Amino acid sequence: MYPELQKELDTYQRRTPKSAASHKLNLKRLPLGVSSNYRAYDPYPIFVKEASGSHFRDLDGNDYIDFNLCVGALIAGHCHPAVMQAVGERLSTGTMFGMPHDLEWELSEEICARFPIEMLRFSNSGTEATMHAIRLARAATGREKIIKFEGGYHGLHESVLVSMKPKAPDFGDINAPTAVPGGLGVPEGSRANTVVATFNDLASVELRFTQNPSGIAAIILEPIMMNVGLCIPQPGFLEGLRDLCTKHGAFLIFDEIKTGGKLAWGGASEYFGVKPDMICLGKSIGGGLPIAAFGASREAMALIAQRKVFHGGTYNSNPVAMAAGLATFRDVLTRGNYAHVDKLGAKLANGYRRTIAKVGLQAYVAMGGANGALMLYPREVRNYRDWMVVDEDLWRHYWFGMVNRGVMALPYGTEEQWTISVQHTEADIDEHLAAFEEIAPALAKAQVRATS
Repeated sequence: MYPELQKELDTYQRRTPKSAASHKLNLKRLPLGVSSNYRAYDPYPIFVKEASGSHFRDLDGNDYIDFNLCVGALIAGHCHPAVMQAVGERLSTGTMFGMPHDLEWELSEEICARFPIEMLRFSNSGTEATMHAIRLARAATGREKIIKFEGGYHGLHESVLVSMKPKAPDFGDINAPTAVPGGLGVPEGSRANTVVATFNDLASVELRFTQNPSGIAAIILEPIMMNVGLCIPQPGFLEGLRDLCTKHGAFLIFDEIKTGGKLAWGGASEYFGVKPDMICLGKSIGGGLPIAAFGASREAMALIAQRKVFHGGTYNSNPVAMAAGLATFRDVLTRGNYAHVDKLGAKLANGYRRTIAKVGLQAYVAMGGANGALMLYPREVRNYRDWMVVDEDLWRHYWFGMVNRGVMALPYGTEEQWTISVQHTEADIDEHLAAFEEIAPALAKAQVRATS
């Protein structure tokens, strides 16, 4: 660890003693002191007291401009007035029914009007949505294997808890990656039915189809892979996947848990002009409440109607979450708000690029709708293995430096992205850029030292 990073860590600890104390208390009952492994980092995570708009405050009273936004789930921002009003009205009429209600129809109409699907089912999380989508694709094709991309994240069920963050030498040949379990407890049978390809490499995908003739039920991917910062699909890649799935009779599943609400009004299909067979949605479509969905053609979804594929869930289409989702689609995810977010995103990216050029930092900015990231690489990341070589201490210097200046630039982790909400302002962007400009010279000097 180099001195500049240690200085930022010391400042962080001086600013956040109440977070340190709360984390110590949590460790007595919660493994790692948190309720999700993604929230754990050294020396300890920030504990939040309250949030509104584009800001949150920690237990010590420090105020932050929030570009984490619940790991990208809050393009609405915190406590969006339309969402809060809708939730407040529903709270007085019942929080759960376990029975049908009219909001199901209203929200499904909103979703099907934007995305190229004819029917859908609601669930509660991205993990549930991708799990059910894969099961439906397997049932529709009569096949068991799926293709996922090395480094891709699609939730926590066994079918996709494979090759999330594999290491050398376990991950094998980049042209035919080895399927590596994402941790203990993933059955061998699950791993055997998940074959791994390399993002932006159509040849690796075609090889998997050739090796498994009439055996691949689906390809599942994020149209922009977001577990490695932002990995943008190269021209022709998504189109090539569409052609391969059509040729081999497999489903193309777009995991739009992160992109569906934040990339464009009609998600990745509109943004890239490629139509998948199935779409999974979550995070930002709920405006801050847990809701997800998966959808496809009437023909595919008929397998559920015919009771050939089982789908259930006590909390599915929870009326409070559905009210929040309906308000989000009608009042948050509007074309006008997308234009606002795009404008702020361009300002943020251009500001970063000016500072990067000014100080000579080897880095670039990747953008996709409301999402973006500072990528500390000399050239564009095109797959997981390109991403692996990041200087983690340099990245930590960036993250803690920004946090110490009142800007949570993105969730903790080199794989994460910032999110711009509809409640962010140009002043928020100016403050974000001012913080980066302040720490960038030290980042550039540390980078030169590390590579010399």
